[in-house]
Amino acid sequence: MHKNKLFFSFLMISCIALAFSSCAHKSGRHGRDGNRNRATAIVKNQNGDRKERKVGGHTKVSMRKEGGVYLVPITVNGLNLDFIFDTGASSISLSSAEAMVMLRQGQITQEDVVGQQQFQDATGGVSVGTIVLLRTVQIGDITLENVEASIVDNIQAPLLLGQTALAKFGKVTIDYNHNTIEFN
Repeated sequence: MHKNKLFFSFLMISCIALAFSSCAHKSGRHGRDGNRNRATAIVKNQNGDRKERKVGGHTKVSMRKEGGVYLVPITVNGLNLDFIFDTGASSISLSSAEAMVMLRQGQITQEDVVGQQQFQDATGGVSVGTIVLLRTVQIGDITLENVEASIVDNIQAPLLLGQTALAKFGKVTIDYNHNTIEFN
């Protein structure tokens, strides 16, 4: 219990140090296992069986337009959330509010914290932020594993589905007529 309180304090301090950026850049990578960029997919077939392979499966998800942006339902470490589809974001981005909920529910642990990284926001400001490794990111029928995300120090920051997830696919197709996104 004491270890969780220390980790919670560490995460809170780290979250305060973050700056919001949907077009962040990375200035260093220090992973815990050296394979952080390698995401695999667990794809469910028609029988519901799970099969692990590189991303190459196909899934189509509904999106909804809200406030001028398109929201996509994503399940992160078991938590269902709606993310803004943002091809300009370099990584999946979580607000400190979602990070705290995930921490309290055990969906983010101390072992998931990768370290710190510098971010540049749209105004050119640079700050240091906390990077976590998401164990699972489920988009439709495809589950990505070990996907890097940043935690933004703003409880109202939008959730962004950025390149650390999108780049795992060969092709992403948006159908505005039917409000769907296809991931291949």
